[in-house]
Amino acid sequence: MRKASLLLLALLGCASAWAQRPAGSPRVISLDAHKMQGPLSKSFNLCVGAGRANEGLRADWQQQMALARKECGFRYLRFHGLLHDDMGVYTEDRMGQAVYNWQYIDKLYDFLLSINVKPFVELSFMPSALKSNDKTVFWWKANVSPPKSYEKWEALITALTRHFEARYGRKEVETWYFEVWNEPNYPAFFSGTMDDYFKLYATTARAVKSVSNTYRVGGPASSGTGWIDETLAFCAQNKVPLDFISTHDYGVTGGGLDEFGQNMQHLGDPNSIARNTQAVRAKIQASAFPKIELHLTEWSSSYSPHDPVHDAYESAAYVLNTLKQTEHTATSMSYWTFSDIFEEAGPPLTPFHGGFGLLNLQGIRKPAYFAYKYLQQLGPLELQDADPASWATTDAEGNIQVLFWNFTRPPQGPQDNQVYFVQEHPAPAAGAVTLALKNLPAGQYSAEIYRVGYQQNDAYSAYLHLGRPAELTARQVAELQRLTEDAPQLGKPLKADARGLTLNFKLSENDVVLVKLKKL
Repeated sequence: MRKASLLLLALLGCASAWAQRPAGSPRVISLDAHKMQGPLSKSFNLCVGAGRANEGLRADWQQQMALARKECGFRYLRFHGLLHDDMGVYTEDRMGQAVYNWQYIDKLYDFLLSINVKPFVELSFMPSALKSNDKTVFWWKANVSPPKSYEKWEALITALTRHFEARYGRKEVETWYFEVWNEPNYPAFFSGTMDDYFKLYATTARAVKSVSNTYRVGGPASSGTGWIDETLAFCAQNKVPLDFISTHDYGVTGGGLDEFGQNMQHLGDPNSIARNTQAVRAKIQASAFPKIELHLTEWSSSYSPHDPVHDAYESAAYVLNTLKQTEHTATSMSYWTFSDIFEEAGPPLTPFHGGFGLLNLQGIRKPAYFAYKYLQQLGPLELQDADPASWATTDAEGNIQVLFWNFTRPPQGPQDNQVYFVQEHPAPAAGAVTLALKNLPAGQYSAEIYRVGYQQNDAYSAYLHLGRPAELTARQVAELQRLTEDAPQLGKPLKADARGLTLNFKLSENDVVLVKLKKL
C-alpha cells in the first residue's frame, strides 16, 4: 500500500472539491478559531437506509448496524418491507377478520432502540391478505398494489401505531417519522395511479394521527424528486396532514433500470442532487406548508445495486461533495444503504459486487464509509470557512477538526460505471493545500491525520489487485480489514504562537483527509 510521507510539520494530505478554482492556483483553507459559523448541521447522519425489515433480524446485519451507529453516528434507520409477509404482520382468519402479529417488528425495533437508533418508519409494502392485484417487485416478491380494502388498511395502520405507543411510549414515538410507501410515482413500486396513492396517503396519515396528532407523517417518498407539487397541493386542498416531504435522488445519467439493477449508468453531474434538493426546498417554501422538513430518504452515487462506483475510492469524495452542498436545504440525507446485506436482486454473488452498502457482506468498510466516520468526528461548532470543499469545527476544549477533500469526476468517455470501476485507477496528483489557522490558544497541539483515497482505507482497490475473487478466504478478509483499520498518522507536537499554525499537504484526486488538532 502507498504510504504518505509526512511533510512540513509532519503532515501530508488531500483536498479541494468540485469548486472551480483556476488551474495551478494555490488552495488555502484559512481559519480563525475566534470566528464561529454556528452549530454544525448534522443532516448528514440523521438517517441511513437498509434493504428490508426481515434482513434486520440477521445477526450479521445487526452487528454491522451497531458498528455504523458507533462509528458514523446514524440516528434513524429506514427500510422497505415492514408490512411484507416475511414479517408476519397481517393475515386474515377464515371469516376474513384481521389477525395482527407484531413479534418480528418488536424484535427488530427493540434492537434498534437498544443501540440508540430510531425507526424512520416506511409503511410498505402490501400484505398478501390485503393486496388488490398480484404485481410484485424484487427477488423477495414485495406486493406493490393498493389495498383491496382501505378500511382494513386503515385499521392495520391504526393498530400498528397504537402498538408502537403501548410498547415504546408516546414520548418516544413522537420522535419517529412515519413515511407512506416507497416511490409511488415509479410503476415498479406502486401499481396504482397518483390518485390511488393520494387516497392511500390520506388514509394512512389520518390513521397515524388518530392515535396521536403529535406523530409525524409525510411522503411521497418519490423517485427522482417527483410528485412534490402535487403532494403539497393535494394535502393543502384536502386538509390532509403533512409533517414532512420525502423524496429520492441519485443524480446519475444513463438508461432506465429494471428491478434487478441490470442497466448501465454513468456517474452523473456531481451537483445535480444539490440543485434538485434546493428546488424541492423552494417548492415547500412556496406552498401552504412552508416550514415543514425535507428528507431525502434515499440518495447515492447510483441507483443500481450492481454498480462498482459504490465500492470505489472516488465515492468518499463524491459523498462529501454532495453532503456539503445540501447541509442547509435538507433536514436529512439518508444514504442508501449502510450494508451490502441487501437482497432486492437476490443474495449477492461476490464480496464486492457494486452493492449499495457502506459496508460489504463481510463487514469490510468501503471508502464511502469513512466519509461518514470522519463527519462524525467533527466538533459541535462550525468555524467560518470560505473553502467549499471542507468543514472546520471546534469543541469546548478548544480542539480543532478540519475535514477536506478533492472531488474529481471520473472521465466521461464511452465506458459506463460497470466497466470503468472494475479497473484499478491510480489517483493522479491534485496539487497542494495549505491549512492556515490563527487565534488558536497558545501552546502545544498533537496532530492526528486520517485519510481515505486510492490505496488508503481502500479495500476495493486491494480486492481488484487480488483479481476480483468470487469468494474471499478468511485470511483475505482479515487482510482487507487490516488495510481499513484507519490508524492515524501522528506527527510531532506542534506549537501555536502569535502567528498561528500553518500545515501543508500534498493531495491526489479524490483524496479525503481529516485533521484533528488536540490541545495538550
